[in-house]
Amino acid sequence: MNFATYNLAQILFSRCHTGKSLKIIKTFFFFLITYLPVQAVAAGLPAHELSLWWCVPFIGILLCIALCPLLLPILWHHHTGKIILVWIIMYLGPLSWLYGLNLSYHTILHALIHEYIPFMLLLLALYTISGGIVIKVNMNSSCKLNVLLLSIGTILAGVMGTTGAAMLLIRPLLRANNERRHCAHVVIFFILLVGNIGGGLTPLGDPPLFLGFLHGVGFIWTVEHMLLPVLLNSIILLLIFFLIDQYFWQRDLSEKQNSDSNKNKWQIHGKLNLLLLLAIVGVVLFSGLWNNQTKWSFYGIDITLVALTRDSLLALITIVAWFGTSASLYQQNNFSWAPMQEVGKLFIGIFITITPVMLILQAGSAGHLHTLVAALHQQGEPVNALYFWSSGLLSGFLDNAPTYLVFFNLAGGNAQLLMQQFPATLLAISMGSVFMGALSYIGNAPNLMVKAIAEQQQIKMPSFFAYMVWSFSLLIPLLLLNTLLFF
Repeated sequence: MNFATYNLAQILFSRCHTGKSLKIIKTFFFFLITYLPVQAVAAGLPAHELSLWWCVPFIGILLCIALCPLLLPILWHHHTGKIILVWIIMYLGPLSWLYGLNLSYHTILHALIHEYIPFMLLLLALYTISGGIVIKVNMNSSCKLNVLLLSIGTILAGVMGTTGAAMLLIRPLLRANNERRHCAHVVIFFILLVGNIGGGLTPLGDPPLFLGFLHGVGFIWTVEHMLLPVLLNSIILLLIFFLIDQYFWQRDLSEKQNSDSNKNKWQIHGKLNLLLLLAIVGVVLFSGLWNNQTKWSFYGIDITLVALTRDSLLALITIVAWFGTSASLYQQNNFSWAPMQEVGKLFIGIFITITPVMLILQAGSAGHLHTLVAALHQQGEPVNALYFWSSGLLSGFLDNAPTYLVFFNLAGGNAQLLMQQFPATLLAISMGSVFMGALSYIGNAPNLMVKAIAEQQQIKMPSFFAYMVWSFSLLIPLLLLNTLLFF
């Protein structure tokens, strides 16, 4: 046994208090970390040898995420971790048999160190901080107030992430409209703007863009290129919302709502956490600008000083937020770790099983997905409109983070090349993955979370397909306009 890795495993897992399904995954990876051989693997998976059968576990996980909550909700809720673990084993089992345990071990470490841990640390920090901020809006309900709250949420989504902004503002928005009979449309526009489109402004905003940042896409590049699309789509949707909300407001208008004219007070509790949000922005921005080449090799995996510093600071900020915030603030927000546990289970499977998919796509015309590569390229040049719609439509019904990675690698997987020579292609993938995540409830994590909170407040939300009538009616014309303007 390697006692260094044993101690590392103890530190990572000793404080995990979770359900049975996550404990199984914990035990599985504890075994991998402590008992498998630890010699470095110089060569990765041979992409030219990988058939499409290697993509089955990854596709299986995405289909489970999309369909199980609808068709088998009880089974999925109670056994998510076990289902994900089955797909992981279906990938790692044949991999270990054909290429050896060392390569499987290397694959897991690479996914954990380069993608899963940084991804989860950022989400954890944003989720913990936003859970300790309570905003109370004691004002007369009005269309202008709703537009103001949606605008603030859209801006915050780009700074603190769609999940953090959605969890921060959905309850104040619902409280501001608690006297209205018709407010499901308010929640729908909240999902469109705060849960999705607003997150396109920076790599902090939405998981796809942060994964792009981890793969070398510049922080400033994203801000510069996504600013105009986010502004355009947000302004148009806010104007449409104002007209629709004005219509429903007239229907809801009553003497009682006009009788209280002295309510014009905002209260914000947990202001320390607002400073911590700024600290996260600074950490991520600094890590993207810090040009330091120092790195170490950990069992064949390169760990850079920049990444280690960034992740350590994010973990420290999370600890400060958790212990520095009053428990009463978390209670007022009905804070729970359940959403983070759910995300953790899903993405450990996604990041491990997506490896062969990315390798096949990076192989381009020499790989087994050459037909897809050919369809998205004409005479060797990418068709940006097809990249936009293909990545977007998949993001609307699968998870937008792995969808981004798939098309990022389909376009070559080289961030510097895409930013410098094919910026429109990278923009198409970024816009498609972020904007079209709003097409269905399952396109992005905040969508379902916001829906669940609204239903807890006795708001009758549209069904899965009824929501799609709203989203397609609002977004498809807007997305066609985006195609004409940008691609």
